[in-house]
Amino acid sequence: MKIPFATTAAGAALLVSIGAATPAFAQPPAPQAAAAGGHWVTSWATALQSIPQRDALPALYRAPDVAGRTVRQIVYPTLGGDVARVHISNLYGRAPLVIEAMAIAPSAGGSAVSQADSVRVTFGGRQSVSLPPGAELDSDPIHIGLKQGAPYAISSYMGAEQKVVAWHRVSSQVNYVSRPGDHVADPSIGAFPVRFTQYAWVTGLAVEAPGAQTIAAIGDSITDGMRSSLNANRRWPDALARRITRERTNVAVIDLGISGNRLLSDSPCYGEALERRFQRDALGHVGVRTAVLLIGINDINFQAMPPRSGLDCDFPHTQVNADDLIAGYRRVIAAAHARGVRLLGATITPAELPPEREAIRSKVNQWIRTSGQFDGVVDFDAALRDPADPLRLRRDYDSGDHIHPSDAGYAAMANAVPLAAIDGK
Repeated sequence: MKIPFATTAAGAALLVSIGAATPAFAQPPAPQAAAAGGHWVTSWATALQSIPQRDALPALYRAPDVAGRTVRQIVYPTLGGDVARVHISNLYGRAPLVIEAMAIAPSAGGSAVSQADSVRVTFGGRQSVSLPPGAELDSDPIHIGLKQGAPYAISSYMGAEQKVVAWHRVSSQVNYVSRPGDHVADPSIGAFPVRFTQYAWVTGLAVEAPGAQTIAAIGDSITDGMRSSLNANRRWPDALARRITRERTNVAVIDLGISGNRLLSDSPCYGEALERRFQRDALGHVGVRTAVLLIGINDINFQAMPPRSGLDCDFPHTQVNADDLIAGYRRVIAAAHARGVRLLGATITPAELPPEREAIRSKVNQWIRTSGQFDGVVDFDAALRDPADPLRLRRDYDSGDHIHPSDAGYAAMANAVPLAAIDGK
């Protein structure tokens, strides 16, 4: 349930406890609707996935202890604005998400912030919020003056019983957890001894920007920027945002990739199937006019992976063919068009697949290029493949695992996005 603040209390449900009072909330607006007081667009976002809940989890899936501590997360808005708001989510939560205090400030490097420019974030005029399981919420407007492309630290002092049960696992960004206590306004590095490379509960940062729009990039690890340089914003949506900035001043780009994600199947580790999360993770953000879809390689590959004892992240090993994937694409296209959002289809990139899986990739890519079902095509396959061996990545575009691009490869992907298609031309 998504519950932005209502401008009036009439008819709204009492869903979220904020401090000692419980304000009223209205139904969510359509993504393109202007919020009260201006037109909002999402400038930065991430997508959540549930954390496997079982004993003896591998270290990769163990969340940091945040109870009674301050969590500082670094984000980079892709569009600036004088007024902003933070979006928080308790998706997959089993208990209320309790935030005792929150602030946003320009990052000063690492876990340090500019204390003089720190601004408290409130919810219904109060510093604390308790968000029910499954709920989402926008903060009050924040007068901070966000600068495009600059790092900002969002610091949250968490409730005494708070646990992390959902996150964005591959953030390619170092974030921080403090010693016990409220360190929301603490500028020092020493207060934050714990590092982690995930995002949690903060899933969006919007700015008031009349006439602007947001491009939503959604997909799997290749959109998520797996194996790109840490703390460097070298994912292809980052590079696309920088490219657009050189030519336009009113477009934001948000990255909603989840590493390991599939089009058709859920996973205990890699999130809900994209066709099911698309409505929430892409269309649910304010200002989205265009989305770019890159998905399918994990559907093709995971069916061939052997079952594992213990935590099997590839489960279920669903058998799929090209027609199955095409049917899934059609459903995502229909969902986008029902909300008035243009959807660009991206071809699946080379991965040195065995012949039977390569045949699926090839048929799917041919359909993406020629069917006319998408509103435009982004040919990432053509941008990354080795001219001498089209079934593999170009050597300088290969991060080393023959699936994920290097920083140079991600930059080439950004350059392959036709800006005319984004503009509907």
